[in-house]
Amino acid sequence: MEFRLGGIGQVARHVSDIGRAVDWYGGVLGLPHLYTYGDLAFFDCGGTRLFLSRREDGAAPGEQSIIYFRVPDIHAAHERLTARGVTFEGAPHMIFRHADGVEEWMAFFTDPDGGLLAVMAQTPAG
Repeated sequence: MEFRLGGIGQVARHVSDIGRAVDWYGGVLGLPHLYTYGDLAFFDCGGTRLFLSRREDGAAPGEQSIIYFRVPDIHAAHERLTARGVTFEGAPHMIFRHADGVEEWMAFFTDPDGGLLAVMAQTPAG
């Protein structure tokens, strides 16, 4: 049998303050908080775990990967998150149209440490 990797199990991100991150990722974004252990916090992102760890004092934040959250309706997600205090870099916009007409839409925002995040949705051909 051929070896294949499974789905992504966990994504890690550094934050400056675990308490503030737990409040923001759980309260503002609405991610289910799994548990916090010292300077580590874990959230469920539809079966993929988000692992937040406190950055060492004085350490440069460094470049981090963008986390893209799938949503069924990007305009509704944009509106709801904006109402919760999230500041987007711009309105949701189409990134790409596939040959079958399906459109890829995204809108970008940052967490309290300036880490880039996005909501993304596919809009069926109409």
